[in-house]
Amino acid sequence: MRHPAISPVLTIAFAVCATWIAGTLHAFEIEDHARFGDPGAAREIRIISTADITFFEPMIAAFLSANPEVTVDYTVASSTELSGAVTNAANQFDVVISSAMDLQTKLANDGRAMRHQSDVTEMLPDWAVWNDMLFAFTQEPATIILSKTALGALPVPQSRHDLINLLRQHPDRFRGKVGTYDIRQSGLGYLFATQDTRASETYWRLTEVMGRLGARLYCCSSEMIDAVKSGELLIAYNVLGSYAANRSDRDEFAIVLPTDFTTVMLRTAMIPENAPAPDLAAAFVDHLLQMAHGPQARPLTHTDINLTQLGTALNRIRIGPGLLVFLDQLKRRAFLAEWENAIEQN
Repeated sequence: MRHPAISPVLTIAFAVCATWIAGTLHAFEIEDHARFGDPGAAREIRIISTADITFFEPMIAAFLSANPEVTVDYTVASSTELSGAVTNAANQFDVVISSAMDLQTKLANDGRAMRHQSDVTEMLPDWAVWNDMLFAFTQEPATIILSKTALGALPVPQSRHDLINLLRQHPDRFRGKVGTYDIRQSGLGYLFATQDTRASETYWRLTEVMGRLGARLYCCSSEMIDAVKSGELLIAYNVLGSYAANRSDRDEFAIVLPTDFTTVMLRTAMIPENAPAPDLAAAFVDHLLQMAHGPQARPLTHTDINLTQLGTALNRIRIGPGLLVFLDQLKRRAFLAEWENAIEQN
């Protein structure tokens, strides 16, 4: 894999990277890895993130343009693997970026995060910062992704009720063609599911309908979008709209922000308490926050995702201890058991 947007760039192949992680640090499973910038740079910042390299590369490029003396080492892992890696003090990263707000909050609440204050953090809206440890730099909605060609003359569902009706009225067409997160494996999928149930009981009815149609389960948004593109799926539920909108082939998809409510995830950054280069970490976090919230802020996700149109349907997840409720092991087991009963009916 090459990343031509940044020059010079040094990219490490996945197999080599996996060996490096296992040999140098306490082993954990990674999804991708790359190094950006001048290989001979004097300093290095190490980032672990749930965000795909292609999604995050423009933010790294902007940072390196202002800091050419720095190399960025970027590791991609699932939210659960990321949380475990940071919990193990043997693993040292400078910045931790995750879409799983509940797991990120737990890390900070458990003392794994360093406090950071600056002129940039002082200007943040209240919803974008928690305890000077977690900082939100994106607002990314959970959306319904549909193949434009596959629907034909059928109406594009605008709400969960619409989606339920569509699936019930055309079961043969959608059997085995509906996908969503496997929330047993995906931290973000679990977060979206628990937040959906807090907002409305409609989630359980929809899950049962998808289960009766033999819903396919996925680890991540990018896999679901690829499945819709290939025809493996016709509809994918609770997909990160930012991932779909940022693709070059986005015109092939209908991206629906549900009108009943649209759950909006805040991707957050934190500086671990054992960060090897806390000054670089603070500079990188401020860089992200300036891009997202500063006077010259520019969208970090595609402008096709316009949250201002949602009005009262905007259901922004709040950072804080309230997110820890469903991480309680008893509550988690009970929630997963109910979900399995609904989604695994074949």
